[in-house]
This record gives sequence, structure tokens and C-alpha cells, in this order.
Amino acid sequence: KEIDFGGGWTKKEYFVTPRRGTISPWSSQSTSIAKVCGMEKAVRRLERGIIYTIAFKGDPPALSSFASKIYDPMTQDLSDHIPDLDAMFSEGTPAPLNVINLGESDLEAYEALKSANISLGLALDESEISYLVDTYADGGPITRYPNDVELFMFAQVNSEHCRHKVFNCSWTIDGLRKDLSLFDMIRYTHKRNPRYTLSAYSDNAAVFEGLNGTFLAPSKTGEWSQTKEVIPFLAKVETHNHPTAVSPFPGAATGAGGELRDEGAVGRGSKPKAGLCGFMTSDLLIPGFRQPWELEVGKPSHIASSYDIMLEGPIGAAAFNNEFGRPCLAGFFRTYLMKVQTEGGVELRGYHKPMMLVGGLGTVRPQQYLKTPNAVAPGDLVIVLGGPAMLIGLGGGAASSSAENNVDLDFASVQRGNPELQRRAQSVINACTALGQSNPIRFIHDVGAGGLSNALTELPHDLDLGAIYELREIENADRSMSPLQIWCCEAQERYVLAIAQEGINYFKAIAERERSSYSVVGKLQEKKQLVLTDRESSLYPQPIDLPMSMLFGKPPKMSRTDETRRLDLPVFDCGVVACLSDLKTSQIVEEAARRVLQLPAVGSKSFLITIGDR
Repeated sequence: KEIDFGGGWTKKEYFVTPRRGTISPWSSQSTSIAKVCGMEKAVRRLERGIIYTIAFKGDPPALSSFASKIYDPMTQDLSDHIPDLDAMFSEGTPAPLNVINLGESDLEAYEALKSANISLGLALDESEISYLVDTYADGGPITRYPNDVELFMFAQVNSEHCRHKVFNCSWTIDGLRKDLSLFDMIRYTHKRNPRYTLSAYSDNAAVFEGLNGTFLAPSKTGEWSQTKEVIPFLAKVETHNHPTAVSPFPGAATGAGGELRDEGAVGRGSKPKAGLCGFMTSDLLIPGFRQPWELEVGKPSHIASSYDIMLEGPIGAAAFNNEFGRPCLAGFFRTYLMKVQTEGGVELRGYHKPMMLVGGLGTVRPQQYLKTPNAVAPGDLVIVLGGPAMLIGLGGGAASSSAENNVDLDFASVQRGNPELQRRAQSVINACTALGQSNPIRFIHDVGAGGLSNALTELPHDLDLGAIYELREIENADRSMSPLQIWCCEAQERYVLAIAQEGINYFKAIAERERSSYSVVGKLQEKKQLVLTDRESSLYPQPIDLPMSMLFGKPPKMSRTDETRRLDLPVFDCGVVACLSDLKTSQIVEEAARRVLQLPAVGSKSFLITIGDR
């Protein structure tokens, strides 16, 4: 309804549309519905946008001054003119591959790689840059200049996120060499008490002995039968801190989605059952509801506030769980920010970069709970199951491993989720595992940090094999993407599988029945070489041709030295009288109780599990 604001008001329209180069979850689902309803020839893709008509008193202010209120730059574009629909749906010309000129000397090579490290956000340390200089030097294993695809892939495969270099490094503290690494300390509990554990620290989730139960599933002929068997269960927790800090809703949603994929890719295929999520932030500073103990100390402009994180993050995690079909049954939430007096002055301790934890429980069939590399052979096909490549989540493994603050790289590294696509892919996995020993999946790996550049290299590496892939066989939602973007983007809801030639037709039938996208992108080979071809490029027909040892053999092992800080902290006073000295004695107990119960660590966290319906 048209509203008459009277004189002195200016009305202006603003258009919010899906971000260029992406397909929104709404589009995926509505387009699929249209095709199922018989409109596959008439409808190639459906998309939707929002028009905001805003009335201003006087001239409209700059769009940048209020843009964040009406759109999410992670998933949407915003303009003050009608969007170009041809551009929105167009298929552009593929962007080129770029070669990094290393010059004539090792010094020039080092400076060129150091510059690429910054511009591409690779988060490589000095030893890794030196390793690459030696690798591509005259007389080294690769006697040519590297390209951006290879460098970006190397950075993701060798990021802290993927390789846990700090957790595996050796430590010297206060002059004493420590016997255990951080990871050794984590594994120590299992080492001392491995009872009831079937698999730990070797797969996407830990597997534990289960109880007797029944498994109901159809056979290849479609006949349903019930099988009595022991049902092992699996458990997993992980964090998704960096993306949640930059953009809380998609960050928390894809955190839940990534953990779900871990639970679905155990052994030769498994099934998520129940989830949890948790958040730790600095003080909330709720407008109009500030608490006496809270501190306001500012934050980086590209990081969300604790208040916004807790408004959007829990909804993102709940939405993905709910739309996928897994209940989120447990959670936690706490805030902490405190000034601490040290020898160097006052320090702030808190969760300014939030912690977003996701986890869950699932089940796996007893004959399929272990990875079986010996079941895979050279010549087996490699499948990408799930959604298409899109220009989202670029470099997340390296970005989350970096100590640098780069706004553009941080925004580029955040993904966005599509739980419906992941549910379909999970349905394919469920149908395959229901076949028991006839399961066509011989090996499965989830796609997470680093995208396909990590998953399609780790799969042959885990099998002690090599692989040959074709870049243009990867399903792609944006034809304008460069080889780097296709190979390295972290578009979500994908798995990579090894399937024997004789099982591919039945696998295709299952995927088509479940309306889940898949691509046969290549095959495994005995030669331990990773090869990526590009049939559409006459200039660079083979973007990647590297020995597997170059990607996974980086020496030396990292070491760290540190000193224990002896802080002269004030004596802890658990009395409340000193803290509430401005109150009457009769008011102290009531005020103390009120403060304790309003602290998020104490108050109810039920909102984390009641946001989504069941």
C-alpha cells in the first residue's frame, strides 16, 4: 500500500539480489521443484530478490551508511538501480590462470613468493616459502614457474587448519624440551584407556563400540529387510570460529554443515543422528540491558559484535541442522572479557574472536566403520557428490590459520550453506551403505577447508596413489570462475568418493533418484603424481602436474620455544560486600543472585536447541 508521508520526504528504492556468481539455497530448491513438476525444459533457474522502498527526511544518505542493515555481503549484492538480470543469469568467459614469475635468482624467487603469499592470503611461513623456492629452483624437482592454482592448493593442503603444524610441533618451555606435542597430549587419554574405541584420530570422527540393534533398509531389488547387527556409534566436535566472527549466520550454518559432513564420511559412509552447538564470546553489551561487569573496548570493523553473533549465529546453526533433518539437542554459551594487570600493563582477556563449536553423534554399520584403502585400485573413478563450485569460501583453510587481518580475504573466505543439497547427498550415502558388502563407495572424503584442492589431493594421498582429474568435469555454477577459483573454492555440501568402474552405473541411478548432483572428475593412478587438465585452455592445458610428495612432504618439523609468564595477580576475593558496597546490606543478596543468574554461563541455554522445530 502506498503511504503518503507528506512534504519533505524522499523515497528511494534499493535492490537486494543473490551475490554474483552464487546460487542461493532458495534458488536450488525452487528450481528443483520446478523441474520435478515437469518444467525442466522451460525453467533453467529461478532466483528471487528484495526491493526495499525507503523514505528519507530530506536527501538520502550514502548507501554505505546503512547498507549493513538491509543486506548480507556474504550472500547478497546491493544496489540502488534495477539489477541486470542478463548479468545475473549469464555465463561469462572463464578467467585465466596466472603464472608467478620467480625471476632468475633464489632471492628474486623468495621475494616473488613472499608477495604472492600476501596478495593471495596463503598464510605460509618462512620455511614453507623457502621450501617452494627450492622446489621450483633450477635443479629442483619442478623446473618451471609455479601458477596461482598450485600455490593456493599448497597453502590450503599445508594450512594449520588441515595439517595441525603447531599442534604437532615440538616445544621447549623454560629451557626444557617437552616429551609430548599438543596433539600427543590430546591423544594421551585414548592411549591410556583405549577400551570401547574402534577408531580414533584416523578418520573424520571417532567410532565407539555400539549395542545390538536392527538395520532396516531395501536391497538392490527394492525389497526391504531387517538385519540384526551391532551398531557402532560415532562422535565428533570441531570449531568454526573465523567464519562465525566475520558473518555469524552463514559462518555458524556452514560450521554445522561441515561437522555433519564429517559425520557422514566415516568409514565407507555413515549417518549423522543428533547434534550440539556452543558459543563463547566477549561481553554482549545488549542495548538497553548493559550489565555492571561488562566492558566496552571496541572491535575490528569487519568482525561482528558479540551481540550480533549471538543474535544470528545460533539461528544459523539451528537452521542448517533443522533443514538437513538432524535435531540439535545440546549446547552451551558463555561470555568472558576481563582486564588483567600484568608486568607490561593492563591486558584484555576474552573471546573477541568468538568460539563457535559444533558436534554430534551418529551411527555407522559394523562392516563399514573403517576406511579400507586396500579396497581401492588404480583405475577406480573419483566422484564429486553434492553441489556446484561457486565463488564463495575462497581460502578458508589458510585464512583461519592466519594471524593477519585482511578484510577482503576474510570476507572471501566465508562460505554459505545449502542444507537441502547436503541432505540429498546424505541420502545417496545412506542408500549406498544400506547395501552392506555391495556398497559401491570404496572410499569417501568430505570436502571442507581448501575445497576440492584439499579433498581431491588427500583422497589419493590416503590411498598411496596418484590421480588424474579434468577441471571442466567439476560442476560449476559460474562460468567466469578461474581455474584457481573452481579448484580451491569451499562451496559447501560436497563429498569426494572413489568408486569402482563396475559400481558406477548403480551409483548414478541412486544419485539421480535422490536428485543429488554428482560429477565423474577423474580416476586414480598408480603413479604418485597429481595431474589436473583443462580441456578449455590452449595456453595452460595442464594447470597442475606435481608429485604427491611435493604437496605432503614439507620438512622440517616445526618447533617452538616459549617462557612461562609469572603474573602477579591480585588475591581473589569471593566476597560480595566489597563489590556491592554502594548497596544496603539488605539488598546485597538479592543483587548478587540477580547478577549471577543473568550471567550467560549460568542462565538457561535452552534457546540454542529450541530455535528450530523438530
